Amino acid sequence: MNGALLAKSGWGKSWMTQALLERNIPEYQATVVMDIKDEYRGLVKAGLLNHLIVGPHEAQWSVQEWVDVLERNPKVVLAKLDTMGLDTWLEVCNRVAGAVRTLQRTQFVVIEEAHFVAPQTGAIPPEIEHLATTGRGEGTSTVVVSQRPAKVDETVLAQCMFRLIGGFESDRDLKKVEGITEYPVDLHNPQAGEVSGVPEELQPDDAGAGGLAPSLRKFENDQGNTIGSEWVYSDDSGNRKRVDSRYRRMESTHHGQDGKDVLLPDKDA
Repeated sequence: MNGALLAKSGWGKSWMTQALLERNIPEYQATVVMDIKDEYRGLVKAGLLNHLIVGPHEAQWSVQEWVDVLERNPKVVLAKLDTMGLDTWLEVCNRVAGAVRTLQRTQFVVIEEAHFVAPQTGAIPPEIEHLATTGRGEGTSTVVVSQRPAKVDETVLAQCMFRLIGGFESDRDLKKVEGITEYPVDLHNPQAGEVSGVPEELQPDDAGAGGLAPSLRKFENDQGNTIGSEWVYSDDSGNRKRVDSRYRRMESTHHGQDGKDVLLPDKDA
């Protein structure tokens, strides 16, 4: 079951992605995180994933060498070294995707900053494209994470069977979101205020009358720190709901065939 997790910078993408990972790691035989910013150390510290810094030496590994590495480390964060260029990282991710496709097991794959790895420029690496289009039939669930959906390859987004979408302010990104939703896209614009025509299942408890509902919100405490944000979950089975991350439980510390289902993070009782 492939999916997309999309929201503007600062909305809480990495928190939600980490919560999604923590929920699904036990459900799969293997987990591979292509981590461009090394944001998932909390999962490593919690003992849920191994940690491999990808530098100049690792950048030279072939697909078969990556197969060997992923067999020895079935649950791993692959973190890009700061000094590695994006073109090199793109090549590494392509070979990792090829290795993932070779391995016969259930796998949960996360591609961070997917607008770099699967760009909307006609230059998407072939193994990344194959992973997105055929992986779920091979027992692999791939989640693409991005703050710029307008720059993510159409083929990749079209293969997403579920979506977790937060807030956006860019007109281009909102236009892209509009193309994959069936409700008022202004719900994803935090500046829109009250939005009309919002389906009942996407209205919060404090929604107004007549189908009016506040657009997605980010919540802060008295010190101005973000403590949660709202998202819309939808899938190809017709399920839709408004998700408030304040009520999603996560144990690890946050630092910054159709295949198997992808489970949402637990909600506190």
